This record gives sequence, C-alpha cells and structure tokens, in this order.
Amino acid sequence: MGRHKAILLTVAMLAGAMIGARQADAQTFRTYRCVDGTQFIVGFYDADKRAFLQIDGEPVTLAKRITVSGARYSGAGITLVIGKTGSTKHLKRPVTACAGI
Repeated sequence: MGRHKAILLTVAMLAGAMIGARQADAQTFRTYRCVDGTQFIVGFYDADKRAFLQIDGEPVTLAKRITVSGARYSGAGITLVIGKTGSTKHLKRPVTACAGI
C-alpha cells in the first residue's frame, strides 16, 4: 500500500505543478475598434508566438510572420500588423486602420 500512495502522491504533485505552470503564463488581451466598424479582441500568451483573435464572432489563430518593424501575424485570410507605435491594421477586408480601446 505504501508504494501506491507514493505513486499517487507523485502523480498529484506533477499534475498540480503542470496546472500551476499554465496559470502562471502571462497573457495579454486587447480590444480594437476599426474605422470600418469592425471590432475584435486579440490575445497574446508569453509562451506562444501566435495571436488569438475573436473577430466577427469567430475564433482565429494567426501565426507570427517576419517583419521589418513592429509585429505581423496572419492566417485564415486575415493579417494583423501592429506597428511599433501601437497602430494596428487588419487586412481581412481592404486595409483598415484600428485603434485599441
């Protein structure tokens, strides 16, 4: 019985450490409103290079792309460009300027 308790305790400790590590991941959510009336939310996680959008009621995951300055993400016909000054454009439709709210 002692061995089973030790194994169970080890599994419980590992599970707790994994859950605790996930909760410790820093995350940032930003809401943007665009000149064309589109509003979307984008989420960033420290341990993940992708951007997670909620746009037009649909979730979209965008992969990080190479850019000269700022940040650029794209996928599913959407490109999100965030300039160094924080200015944002999304390219689901014709280029649209957006601002954080």
